[in-house]
Amino acid sequence: MTDDELKEIVASIAVENRELVVAQKETDRQLKETDRQLKETDRQLKETDSQLKAQASEADRDRREMKRSNRELGKQIGGLANKFGSFTEGLALPSMQQILRSQFNMEVVSPSVRVKKGDEELEVDVLSYANSTLNEVYVVEVKSHLRDDGIDQLSDIVNRFRHFFPEHKDKKLYGIMAAVEMSNRLKERVLSKGFYAAKISDEVFSIDVPAQFHPKAY
Repeated sequence: MTDDELKEIVASIAVENRELVVAQKETDRQLKETDRQLKETDRQLKETDSQLKAQASEADRDRREMKRSNRELGKQIGGLANKFGSFTEGLALPSMQQILRSQFNMEVVSPSVRVKKGDEELEVDVLSYANSTLNEVYVVEVKSHLRDDGIDQLSDIVNRFRHFFPEHKDKKLYGIMAAVEMSNRLKERVLSKGFYAAKISDEVFSIDVPAQFHPKAY
């Protein structure tokens, strides 16, 4: 090997070493950048986790507040419904007293009658009866806005009545449905059950049945 060839080999090795050093420095730089990015990502993840926990805690507080608000709203709506129901019943009572006494010759008219036997209960908005030769009893269900379940409720009352009022077992039992609002369809259903229908006009209830109507004695 000549001196020139040896010098060329040494020069080539020196160049390769310099390139290797440069490459190693670039690799170190890239590793440091990657490490920095990983640390930044970890910081962002921790920050995101903290934000998510804070949001979850806030959402949980919002849910608890919403539940509390819903319970309070439910109580208010329930109270309003009870007040409106009581108002309607109070509005109906004077008219019903007049109707039951003058039209049906009842002797006793009792509003809001509640009776309990064991675990069973029955509530009648207006109970009226006569112990004389008539020997009849009337139960009145009062609704502000009549729905099908209101008619079902009156049917349930007349069907269970004698269980709760055995003292009236020998009387003819009639039902009256009084409502502030009663659609024609529901009125037909009331009449088909043999119940009297009562409507309101100028804050006064009156019996509203066709001339050919025949009430059913339960």
